[in-house]
Amino acid sequence: MTEPVRDPRHPAPWIYVLFFCSGFPALIYQIVWQRALFALYGINIQSTTIVVSAFMLGLGLGSLAGGVLSHNTRMPVVLWFAIAELGTAGFGLESLNIFHRVAELTARGSLLQTGLISFLLIVVPTMLMGATLPLLVEHLVCRSQNVGRSVGGLYFVNTLGSGMACFLAATVLMRRLGQSGSVLFAAGVNALVALGALVYGLRSEPAEAESETGERWRRSSPHKPFFPFCLALLCAAFSGCAALSYEIIWYRLLTFASDDTASAFACLLGSYLLGLALGSRFIERYSLDHGRGSALPVLGNFMLGSAVIGFAVGPGVGLIFRFASPNHPAWPAYFTVLLLICFGALLFGAIFPLIAHVSVHANPAAGAAVSYLYAANIVGSTVGTLVVGFILMDRFSLFQISLFLLLSGVLLAAVIFGAGGQPIRRLISTFVPTGAGVLLVIVLSRPVFNTIYDRLLFKNKYPALHFERVVENRSGTIGVTPDGVVFGGGVYDGRFSTDLLHDVNIIVRPYALSAFHAAPRHVLMIGLGSGSWAQVVANHPQLEDLTIVEINPGYVDLIPQHPQVASLLRNPRVHIVIDDGRRWLVRNPGEKFDAIVMNTTFHWRNHSSNLLSVEFLQIARQHLNSGGVLFYNTTGSDDVIATGLSVYPYALRFLNSLAVSDSPLMLDPARWKTVLLGYVIDGKHLINANDPQQMKKLDEIVNIKTGPPGPEWKFVEDNDQLRRRVQGRLIITDDNMGLEWR
Repeated sequence: MTEPVRDPRHPAPWIYVLFFCSGFPALIYQIVWQRALFALYGINIQSTTIVVSAFMLGLGLGSLAGGVLSHNTRMPVVLWFAIAELGTAGFGLESLNIFHRVAELTARGSLLQTGLISFLLIVVPTMLMGATLPLLVEHLVCRSQNVGRSVGGLYFVNTLGSGMACFLAATVLMRRLGQSGSVLFAAGVNALVALGALVYGLRSEPAEAESETGERWRRSSPHKPFFPFCLALLCAAFSGCAALSYEIIWYRLLTFASDDTASAFACLLGSYLLGLALGSRFIERYSLDHGRGSALPVLGNFMLGSAVIGFAVGPGVGLIFRFASPNHPAWPAYFTVLLLICFGALLFGAIFPLIAHVSVHANPAAGAAVSYLYAANIVGSTVGTLVVGFILMDRFSLFQISLFLLLSGVLLAAVIFGAGGQPIRRLISTFVPTGAGVLLVIVLSRPVFNTIYDRLLFKNKYPALHFERVVENRSGTIGVTPDGVVFGGGVYDGRFSTDLLHDVNIIVRPYALSAFHAAPRHVLMIGLGSGSWAQVVANHPQLEDLTIVEINPGYVDLIPQHPQVASLLRNPRVHIVIDDGRRWLVRNPGEKFDAIVMNTTFHWRNHSSNLLSVEFLQIARQHLNSGGVLFYNTTGSDDVIATGLSVYPYALRFLNSLAVSDSPLMLDPARWKTVLLGYVIDGKHLINANDPQQMKKLDEIVNIKTGPPGPEWKFVEDNDQLRRRVQGRLIITDDNMGLEWR
C-alpha cells in the first residue's frame, strides 16, 4: 500500500549551505591526512589499507554517536553540529604536528601497532565528521516530515561540497599551499561553518520547538516500515562495499593510463563524489512526489543498474583510451572517462537516500535510524577497501572481482524486488531478459578486460604495441612488452638489460658506483624494478652484501623469467625485503651502508617526493657510513638536484643521476676502469680485455666529459657547477610534495 505523500515545509536553505561547506574540509583533511600518514608509516598496501580503513571506521563510529545524540539530547541538534565542526577545526590545526610527534615515538612499531595508532590518531576528528549527518537529518525530518528528502538533500550538498574540494585541492590548494596550508584552509572553513551553525541554531531552534509541526513530530509513533530494516542495513552495507570496490578498480585503471599523478586521484575522486551527489539530488526531488511504498521498485532498479553500470565502467575506460594517442595530450579521453565514472557513481549515490526513504519513518527516531544505515554503509565501504584492496587483488583479476560484484548486485536487486511483494511470475518475466542482458554484458566485456592494460597504456598503438605479460597484485600492475620493456603503474620502468657496451637503458649509471666511491662493500638499493640495476650492483667485484627493499613483490615474480637478471635471486650476497623503502630505513636505524642506490621513478609521479624530499634525504643520511654515498635518479629535474644540495655538502651529477655525500666527491676514471675490467656476471666477463673494440668503448665510457647538461644529459657536473646552476630552484619537502600536484 502506498503511503500518502505529505506537503512538507520547505527546510531552511542555510542548513544546506552549511552542510555543503562542511563537505569541503572533510575531503581536504582526508587527502592531506592520508598523505601525511603514508609518509610517516609507508605507502605499501598494508599501510594504505590501515589508514583508509581507520578513516572509514571513525566515520562509522561517529555516525552511531550522532544517532544517539540526535535522539537523546535536550540541546538543539544544530548546536551539536556546530560543536562537531569546531572540534574538527581544532584538531585540524594541530593535526600534522600531532602526526609527526606520534610517528617519532612509534616509527618502529609492528603492523598491528601501526594500525591501532593510525586509528587512534584520526578516530576523534572522523567521529566528529561522521556524527554530522544523523544530527542534521533529525533536524530536517522534524521540519519536512520526509526522510527521503532530508537524507537525499543533505547527502547531495555534503557530497557535492566534498567533490568540489577534490577539484579545488587538485588545481589550487595542494599545489599552492601544500599540506600545512591546505589543512589551515580546511580548519578555517570548519570554524566558519561552526559559527554559522551557532547563529542559525540559536535563532531557529526555539521557534521550531514551539511550532505545530515540531509538536506533531515529537508525538508521532513508529510505523511499520515498508522495507525490513535488517534488509535495509544489508543493502546499505553492500552499496558502500560495491561503491568503494569499484572506486579502487577505477582508480587503478585511470592512473595506469595517466602516469599515476596525484591530481589524477583527486580528479577521479571529485568525479566520483559529484556522481554520488547528483544521485542523491535525484532522490531528494523524487521523494517530494512519491511515497515510500512506490519507491521500493525504484530502489531495486537502482541496485540493478549500479551493478551493471559499475561493471561496465571498467571496459568502457579501456575502449575510450583505445582511441586516444600516446604521443599527444589525451585530455578528451580523460574527461570522457571522468564523465563515465560520474555516471556510474550517480547510481550508487541514489541508493543510500532511497534506502532511508523506504525503511525509516519520519518520527523522533529518524536520526538514530539513519545513523545505523550510515554506519552500515561505512562498514561496507571499509570491508570493500579491505577485502578488494588487500585480499582479492592479490588473487584475482579485475574482471573476476568486477564479475563478483556484478552478480552480487543482481542477486540483491532480486531480493529487493521480492521484498516488494510482487508475484513470482512477474519477477521471473522481469529477470529473465535482465539476466540475458547481464550475460551479454559479461561476454562482450571479457575480451576488453583481458587486454585492458594494453589499451590504457598504448592507446591507439594497440595491438601493434602490447604486453607479453601483465602482473596484477594489490601493490600495483606491472606490464612487460615482448622486447623486455617494463612499465610499472603505467610508466616506463626500465628494461631487462645489463649490457654496458650496448647500453639501451642507461645501465652505465649503476656500473659507475666505483667512479666516485672507492669500496662500496655494503649497499642498500631502494626499488628493484626490472632487476637490472640490482644485477649490476650485486656482481660488483668489491661487494659483500646487497639489501634490496621493494614495495611491489610482482617484480620478484618477473625476474626468474628473464635470463639477464634471473641469477639475482640465487645470489647469496643479495637479500630482498618487501616493504616501503622509507619505512624500512626508519624501522632499522642501526643499519649502515657504504652506498644507497635508487633508480627513482619520475619526480612528478604520485608519492615520488617520499624518496626525494628533504626529510627523506635526512633519513638516508643517517644510514651512510663515513664517506658513504647516496646515488639516485633525478629524472632530469633541477628541483631534485637542488634538494639534494640543500641537505648534503657535496654532490656530483652523473648523466641524469645525482651522487651526494658528506665527503668530497670526485670522478676517478682509472679506478672505475679497473673495477669494470674485474666485473663478471653469470660467469662471463663484462669486458673482454683482449678485444680492442671493447677496450676502446670502455675508454669512451670512463672518460666521460665534465660540463653543463646537454639535450641528453651526457655530461658530469661537479659540486660547484651544480650549486651555481640550480640556485633558486624549488626545494622538495614532504609538505610541498615537489611537482606532484603541479
